Amino acid sequence: MPAKPSRSHRSRFAVADSHGGRSVSLIALPAAAVLAVFVTALLFAEGKSATSAAGGVPSGLPAVPIPKDNQPSAAKIALGKQLYFDKRLSKDNTISCASCHDPQKGWSNGLPFGVGVGGQKGGRNSPTVLNTAYNKFQFWDGREPSLEAQALGPIQNPIEMGMTLEKVITKLNKIAGYRSQFRAVFGTDVTSDGIAKAIAAYERTVLTGDAPYDRFKAGNKQALSAAAERGRQLFFNKAHCSACHSGPNFTDNAFHNIGVGMDKKKYDVGRFAVSKLEGDRGAFKTPTLRDIARTGPYMHDGSMKTLEAVVEHYNKGGIANPYLDEEIYALDLSKQEMRDLVTFMKEGLAGRAYPAHKPPKLPK
Repeated sequence: MPAKPSRSHRSRFAVADSHGGRSVSLIALPAAAVLAVFVTALLFAEGKSATSAAGGVPSGLPAVPIPKDNQPSAAKIALGKQLYFDKRLSKDNTISCASCHDPQKGWSNGLPFGVGVGGQKGGRNSPTVLNTAYNKFQFWDGREPSLEAQALGPIQNPIEMGMTLEKVITKLNKIAGYRSQFRAVFGTDVTSDGIAKAIAAYERTVLTGDAPYDRFKAGNKQALSAAAERGRQLFFNKAHCSACHSGPNFTDNAFHNIGVGMDKKKYDVGRFAVSKLEGDRGAFKTPTLRDIARTGPYMHDGSMKTLEAVVEHYNKGGIANPYLDEEIYALDLSKQEMRDLVTFMKEGLAGRAYPAHKPPKLPK
Protein backbone atom coordinates (compact mmCIF):
# COMPACT_ATOMS: atom_id res chain seq x y z
CA MET A 1 0.00 0.00 0.00
CA PRO A 2 1.54 3.37 -0.98
CA ALA A 3 2.45 5.81 1.74
CA LYS A 4 -0.28 8.27 2.64
CA PRO A 5 0.49 11.67 1.02
CA SER A 6 1.52 14.35 3.46
CA ARG A 7 -1.03 16.97 4.42
CA SER A 8 1.05 19.67 2.70
CA HIS A 9 0.01 18.30 -0.70
CA ARG A 10 -3.70 18.59 -0.06
CA SER A 11 -6.00 21.31 -1.33
CA ARG A 12 -7.14 22.28 2.11
CA PHE A 13 -4.18 24.59 2.55
CA ALA A 14 -4.49 25.95 -0.96
CA VAL A 15 -8.06 26.85 -0.13
CA ALA A 16 -7.03 28.53 3.08
CA ASP A 17 -4.66 30.69 1.02
CA SER A 18 -7.22 31.33 -1.71
CA HIS A 19 -15.43 24.27 -3.39
CA GLY A 20 -21.79 18.12 -7.33
CA GLY A 21 -22.79 17.12 -10.25
CA ARG A 22 -29.29 25.16 -11.78
CA SER A 23 -41.64 39.56 -18.58
CA VAL A 24 -39.07 41.61 -16.61
CA SER A 25 -41.24 42.24 -13.60
CA LEU A 26 -40.95 42.40 -9.86
CA ILE A 27 -43.69 39.79 -9.43
CA ALA A 28 -40.99 37.11 -9.70
CA LEU A 29 -39.80 38.14 -6.23
CA PRO A 30 -41.60 39.05 -3.02
CA ALA A 31 -41.54 42.76 -2.23
CA ALA A 32 -39.28 42.18 0.78
CA ALA A 33 -36.79 40.29 -1.38
CA VAL A 34 -36.78 43.04 -4.01
CA LEU A 35 -36.04 45.61 -1.32
CA ALA A 36 -33.32 43.40 0.12
CA VAL A 37 -31.65 43.10 -3.28
CA PHE A 38 -31.45 46.85 -3.69
CA VAL A 39 -30.21 47.35 -0.14
CA THR A 40 -27.60 44.63 -0.55
CA ALA A 41 -26.45 46.01 -3.91
CA LEU A 42 -26.18 49.52 -2.46
CA LEU A 43 -24.18 48.37 0.54
CA PHE A 44 -21.76 46.38 -1.63
CA ALA A 45 -21.39 49.29 -4.01
CA GLU A 46 -20.36 51.41 -1.03
CA GLY A 47 -17.92 48.75 0.10
CA LYS A 48 -19.92 47.89 3.22
CA SER A 49 -21.28 44.61 4.49
CA ALA A 50 -24.90 43.64 4.07
CA THR A 51 -26.30 41.92 7.15
CA SER A 52 -29.48 40.19 8.13
CA ALA A 53 -30.57 43.47 9.69
CA ALA A 54 -30.72 44.88 6.16
CA GLY A 55 -33.07 42.07 5.15
CA GLY A 56 -32.63 39.29 2.62
CA VAL A 57 -29.85 37.41 4.41
CA PRO A 58 -31.23 34.98 7.02
CA SER A 59 -29.84 35.23 10.53
CA GLY A 60 -26.79 33.11 11.13
CA LEU A 61 -25.34 33.83 7.68
CA PRO A 62 -22.77 36.48 6.70
CA ALA A 63 -23.10 39.00 3.90
CA VAL A 64 -23.40 37.40 0.47
CA PRO A 65 -20.16 37.82 -1.53
CA ILE A 66 -21.01 39.58 -4.79
CA PRO A 67 -18.59 40.06 -7.72
CA LYS A 68 -17.95 43.67 -8.65
CA ASP A 69 -18.87 42.92 -12.26
CA ASN A 70 -22.20 41.29 -11.43
CA GLN A 71 -24.06 43.55 -9.05
CA PRO A 72 -27.64 42.38 -8.47
CA SER A 73 -30.84 44.09 -9.53
CA ALA A 74 -34.44 42.95 -9.33
CA ALA A 75 -34.63 42.75 -13.13
CA LYS A 76 -31.43 40.69 -13.40
CA ILE A 77 -32.54 38.28 -10.68
CA ALA A 78 -36.00 37.89 -12.27
CA LEU A 79 -34.32 37.13 -15.61
CA GLY A 80 -31.99 34.62 -13.96
CA LYS A 81 -34.93 32.90 -12.30
CA GLN A 82 -36.66 32.46 -15.66
CA LEU A 83 -33.52 31.03 -17.22
CA TYR A 84 -33.05 28.70 -14.25
CA PHE A 85 -36.51 27.19 -14.69
CA ASP A 86 -36.63 27.24 -18.51
CA LYS A 87 -36.32 23.82 -20.17
CA ARG A 88 -35.71 25.52 -23.52
CA LEU A 89 -32.08 25.89 -22.52
CA SER A 90 -31.71 22.17 -23.24
CA LYS A 91 -31.42 20.36 -26.56
CA ASP A 92 -34.83 18.70 -26.44
CA ASN A 93 -36.68 21.21 -24.22
CA THR A 94 -36.97 18.70 -21.36
CA ILE A 95 -34.26 19.77 -18.88
CA SER A 96 -33.76 22.98 -16.94
CA CYS A 97 -31.39 23.87 -14.11
CA ALA A 98 -34.34 23.17 -11.80
CA SER A 99 -34.69 19.62 -13.15
CA CYS A 100 -31.61 18.57 -11.18
CA HIS A 101 -31.73 21.37 -8.60
CA ASP A 102 -35.39 21.45 -7.66
CA PRO A 103 -36.58 23.72 -4.81
CA GLN A 104 -39.11 21.04 -3.87
CA LYS A 105 -36.31 18.47 -3.46
CA GLY A 106 -33.78 20.37 -1.41
CA TRP A 107 -32.53 22.18 -4.54
CA SER A 108 -31.21 18.79 -5.67
CA ASN A 109 -33.25 16.06 -7.41
CA GLY A 110 -33.79 13.40 -4.76
CA LEU A 111 -31.88 10.82 -6.82
CA PRO A 112 -28.37 9.37 -6.55
CA PHE A 113 -27.36 11.00 -9.85
CA GLY A 114 -28.34 13.87 -12.08
CA VAL A 115 -30.57 12.94 -15.03
CA GLY A 116 -30.28 14.85 -18.30
CA VAL A 117 -31.53 14.86 -21.88
CA GLY A 118 -32.75 11.51 -23.13
CA GLY A 119 -32.79 10.15 -19.58
CA GLN A 120 -29.01 10.01 -19.45
CA LYS A 121 -27.52 9.69 -15.97
CA GLY A 122 -24.49 11.55 -14.77
CA GLY A 123 -21.84 10.04 -12.55
CA ARG A 124 -22.35 12.23 -9.48
CA ASN A 125 -25.08 13.37 -7.15
CA SER A 126 -26.65 16.76 -7.96
CA PRO A 127 -25.31 19.13 -5.28
CA THR A 128 -27.77 21.47 -3.63
CA VAL A 129 -27.94 25.11 -4.73
CA LEU A 130 -28.74 26.15 -1.15
CA ASN A 131 -26.18 28.72 0.02
CA THR A 132 -23.88 28.15 -2.97
CA ALA A 133 -23.45 31.91 -2.84
CA TYR A 134 -20.84 31.23 -0.14
CA ASN A 135 -18.92 28.50 -1.98
CA LYS A 136 -15.35 29.29 -2.96
CA PHE A 137 -15.49 26.55 -5.59
CA GLN A 138 -18.36 25.01 -7.55
CA PHE A 139 -19.07 21.36 -8.45
CA TRP A 140 -18.04 18.40 -6.28
CA ASP A 141 -14.47 18.60 -7.59
CA GLY A 142 -14.27 22.40 -7.41
CA ARG A 143 -13.44 22.78 -11.08
CA GLU A 144 -15.12 26.19 -11.39
CA PRO A 145 -14.36 29.22 -9.21
CA SER A 146 -17.71 31.01 -9.33
CA LEU A 147 -21.43 30.67 -9.87
CA GLU A 148 -21.04 32.53 -13.15
CA ALA A 149 -18.53 29.97 -14.45
CA GLN A 150 -20.61 27.07 -13.14
CA ALA A 151 -23.85 28.24 -14.78
CA LEU A 152 -22.66 27.52 -18.31
CA GLY A 153 -21.29 24.04 -17.61
CA PRO A 154 -24.52 22.00 -17.50
CA ILE A 155 -25.86 23.74 -20.62
CA GLN A 156 -22.91 22.44 -22.64
CA ASN A 157 -22.67 19.02 -20.99
CA PRO A 158 -23.87 16.36 -23.50
CA ILE A 159 -25.35 14.29 -20.67
CA GLU A 160 -27.11 17.17 -18.94
CA MET A 161 -28.63 19.80 -21.28
CA GLY A 162 -26.84 18.84 -24.46
CA MET A 163 -26.42 22.28 -26.03
CA THR A 164 -23.59 24.46 -27.24
CA LEU A 165 -23.38 28.08 -26.20
CA GLU A 166 -23.81 29.16 -29.82
CA LYS A 167 -27.01 27.13 -30.17
CA VAL A 168 -28.54 28.24 -26.89
CA ILE A 169 -27.80 31.90 -27.66
CA THR A 170 -29.42 31.58 -31.08
CA LYS A 171 -32.40 29.79 -29.55
CA LEU A 172 -33.01 32.37 -26.84
CA ASN A 173 -32.54 35.32 -29.20
CA LYS A 174 -35.54 34.03 -31.14
CA ILE A 175 -37.70 34.58 -28.05
CA ALA A 176 -38.81 38.22 -28.01
CA GLY A 177 -39.33 38.26 -24.26
CA TYR A 178 -35.74 37.25 -23.60
CA ARG A 179 -34.31 39.70 -26.13
CA SER A 180 -36.12 42.61 -24.53
CA GLN A 181 -35.06 41.60 -21.01
CA PHE A 182 -31.40 41.14 -21.96
CA ARG A 183 -31.41 44.55 -23.61
CA ALA A 184 -32.94 46.11 -20.50
CA VAL A 185 -30.56 44.38 -18.08
CA PHE A 186 -27.32 44.13 -20.06
CA GLY A 187 -27.80 46.47 -23.01
CA THR A 188 -27.29 43.61 -25.49
CA ASP A 189 -29.16 40.74 -27.09
CA VAL A 190 -28.77 37.34 -25.40
CA THR A 191 -25.12 36.48 -24.71
CA SER A 192 -23.42 33.66 -22.81
CA ASP A 193 -21.98 36.22 -20.39
CA GLY A 194 -25.45 37.56 -19.71
CA ILE A 195 -26.90 34.07 -19.22
CA ALA A 196 -24.19 33.22 -16.69
CA LYS A 197 -24.51 36.47 -14.78
CA ALA A 198 -28.30 36.38 -14.60
CA ILE A 199 -28.46 32.77 -13.37
CA ALA A 200 -25.69 33.41 -10.84
CA ALA A 201 -27.46 36.55 -9.57
CA TYR A 202 -30.61 34.52 -9.03
CA GLU A 203 -28.79 31.64 -7.32
CA ARG A 204 -27.31 34.11 -4.81
CA THR A 205 -30.85 34.63 -3.52
CA VAL A 206 -31.24 30.92 -2.69
CA LEU A 207 -30.37 31.18 0.98
CA THR A 208 -31.31 29.20 4.06
CA GLY A 209 -30.50 30.13 7.63
CA ASP A 210 -32.33 31.30 10.75
CA ALA A 211 -32.34 27.72 12.02
CA PRO A 212 -32.92 26.68 15.65
CA TYR A 213 -29.12 26.44 15.96
CA ASP A 214 -28.79 30.13 15.02
CA ARG A 215 -31.41 31.16 17.55
CA PHE A 216 -29.70 28.98 20.19
CA LYS A 217 -26.37 30.60 19.41
CA ALA A 218 -27.98 34.03 19.66
CA GLY A 219 -29.04 33.28 23.23
CA ASN A 220 -32.35 31.41 23.02
CA LYS A 221 -31.45 28.27 24.95
CA GLN A 222 -34.92 26.84 24.35
CA ALA A 223 -34.45 26.84 20.56
CA LEU A 224 -33.04 23.30 20.53
CA SER A 225 -34.76 20.23 21.92
CA ALA A 226 -32.88 18.22 24.54
CA ALA A 227 -31.88 15.63 21.92
CA ALA A 228 -30.79 18.31 19.42
CA GLU A 229 -28.72 20.02 22.11
CA ARG A 230 -27.00 16.75 22.94
CA GLY A 231 -26.37 16.33 19.22
CA ARG A 232 -24.97 19.85 18.98
CA GLN A 233 -22.44 19.12 21.68
CA LEU A 234 -21.44 15.91 19.94
CA PHE A 235 -21.16 17.71 16.59
CA PHE A 236 -18.64 20.21 17.93
CA ASN A 237 -16.78 17.85 20.24
CA LYS A 238 -16.71 14.05 20.33
CA ALA A 239 -18.11 13.44 16.83
CA HIS A 240 -15.61 15.91 15.38
CA CYS A 241 -18.00 16.97 12.58
CA SER A 242 -17.00 20.63 12.84
CA ALA A 243 -13.45 19.81 11.75
CA CYS A 244 -14.77 20.05 8.18
CA HIS A 245 -18.35 21.29 8.55
CA SER A 246 -17.29 24.59 10.06
CA GLY A 247 -18.30 28.22 9.93
CA PRO A 248 -21.75 29.76 9.43
CA ASN A 249 -22.44 27.64 6.32
CA PHE A 250 -21.14 24.44 7.94
CA THR A 251 -18.43 23.82 5.36
CA ASP A 252 -14.71 24.55 5.26
CA ASN A 253 -14.90 24.96 1.45
CA ALA A 254 -12.15 22.38 1.15
CA PHE A 255 -11.79 18.86 -0.22
CA HIS A 256 -11.54 15.62 1.74
CA ASN A 257 -11.29 11.90 1.07
CA ILE A 258 -13.73 10.26 3.48
CA GLY A 259 -13.50 6.86 1.81
CA VAL A 260 -16.78 6.90 -0.12
CA GLY A 261 -16.42 4.77 -3.25
CA MET A 262 -12.78 4.00 -2.54
CA ASP A 263 -13.55 0.30 -2.12
CA LYS A 264 -14.30 0.09 -5.85
CA LYS A 265 -11.66 -1.03 -8.33
CA LYS A 266 -12.35 2.02 -10.47
CA TYR A 267 -13.14 4.89 -8.14
CA ASP A 268 -13.95 8.54 -8.84
CA VAL A 269 -10.70 10.48 -8.39
CA GLY A 270 -12.58 13.66 -7.45
CA ARG A 271 -10.47 16.77 -6.85
CA PHE A 272 -7.36 15.05 -8.23
CA ALA A 273 -8.72 15.50 -11.78
CA VAL A 274 -8.48 19.26 -11.24
CA SER A 275 -5.48 19.74 -8.95
CA LYS A 276 -3.33 16.78 -10.05
CA LEU A 277 -2.15 16.49 -6.44
CA GLU A 278 -1.84 12.91 -5.19
CA GLY A 279 -3.30 13.90 -1.84
CA ASP A 280 -6.52 14.89 -3.60
CA ARG A 281 -7.35 11.44 -4.96
CA GLY A 282 -10.89 10.57 -3.99
CA ALA A 283 -11.36 13.94 -2.28
CA PHE A 284 -14.58 15.92 -2.71
CA LYS A 285 -15.86 19.28 -1.60
CA THR A 286 -17.38 19.53 1.86
CA PRO A 287 -21.10 20.26 1.36
CA THR A 288 -23.12 22.62 3.50
CA LEU A 289 -25.24 21.01 6.21
CA ARG A 290 -27.87 23.75 6.15
CA ASP A 291 -31.29 22.12 5.61
CA ILE A 292 -29.43 18.83 5.14
CA ALA A 293 -32.57 16.77 5.88
CA ARG A 294 -34.03 17.98 2.56
CA THR A 295 -31.06 17.27 0.28
CA GLY A 296 -30.61 13.49 0.30
CA PRO A 297 -29.44 11.10 -0.91
CA TYR A 298 -25.97 11.95 0.32
CA MET A 299 -22.32 11.88 -0.73
CA HIS A 300 -20.88 12.64 -4.17
CA ASP A 301 -22.24 9.36 -5.51
CA GLY A 302 -25.63 9.52 -3.79
CA SER A 303 -24.84 6.19 -2.16
CA MET A 304 -26.32 6.98 1.25
CA LYS A 305 -30.08 7.41 1.44
CA THR A 306 -30.33 8.66 5.00
CA LEU A 307 -28.47 10.80 7.51
CA GLU A 308 -28.43 7.77 9.78
CA ALA A 309 -26.36 5.96 7.13
CA VAL A 310 -24.03 8.96 6.87
CA VAL A 311 -23.41 9.01 10.62
CA GLU A 312 -22.80 5.24 10.58
CA HIS A 313 -20.16 5.77 7.88
CA TYR A 314 -18.29 8.34 9.94
CA ASN A 315 -18.69 6.40 13.17
CA LYS A 316 -16.83 3.42 11.71
CA GLY A 317 -14.04 5.68 10.43
CA GLY A 318 -14.96 5.79 6.76
CA ILE A 319 -13.49 3.33 4.27
CA ALA A 320 -9.77 2.70 4.59
CA ASN A 321 -7.64 3.78 1.63
CA PRO A 322 -4.18 5.34 1.14
CA TYR A 323 -5.68 8.82 0.76
CA LEU A 324 -8.14 8.81 3.67
CA ASP A 325 -8.25 12.21 5.33
CA GLU A 326 -6.51 12.38 8.67
CA GLU A 327 -9.67 13.83 10.22
CA ILE A 328 -11.50 10.54 9.57
CA TYR A 329 -11.27 7.90 12.29
CA ALA A 330 -13.60 5.67 14.30
CA LEU A 331 -15.72 7.80 16.64
CA ASP A 332 -17.04 5.18 19.04
CA LEU A 333 -20.46 6.80 19.27
CA SER A 334 -23.25 4.92 21.00
CA LYS A 335 -26.55 4.33 19.20
CA GLN A 336 -28.16 7.06 21.31
CA GLU A 337 -25.36 9.48 20.45
CA MET A 338 -25.79 8.75 16.76
CA ARG A 339 -29.53 9.39 17.05
CA ASP A 340 -28.88 12.69 18.83
CA LEU A 341 -26.39 13.76 16.18
CA VAL A 342 -28.93 13.09 13.43
CA THR A 343 -31.56 15.00 15.41
CA PHE A 344 -29.30 18.04 15.59
CA MET A 345 -28.76 18.02 11.85
CA LYS A 346 -32.41 17.40 11.00
CA GLU A 347 -33.96 19.78 13.49
CA GLY A 348 -31.22 22.18 14.48
CA LEU A 349 -30.10 23.11 10.96
CA ALA A 350 -33.55 23.42 9.35
CA GLY A 351 -34.07 26.99 8.17
CA ARG A 352 -37.18 28.81 9.37
CA ALA A 353 -37.88 30.29 5.93
CA TYR A 354 -36.80 27.62 3.42
CA PRO A 355 -36.64 29.13 -0.11
CA ALA A 356 -39.37 27.02 -1.74
CA HIS A 357 -39.35 29.04 -4.96
CA LYS A 358 -42.04 28.40 -7.56
CA PRO A 359 -41.39 28.41 -11.33
CA PRO A 360 -42.02 31.84 -12.85
CA LYS A 361 -43.97 32.68 -15.97
CA LEU A 362 -41.59 32.23 -18.89
CA PRO A 363 -41.17 34.74 -21.74
CA LYS A 364 -42.49 34.14 -25.24
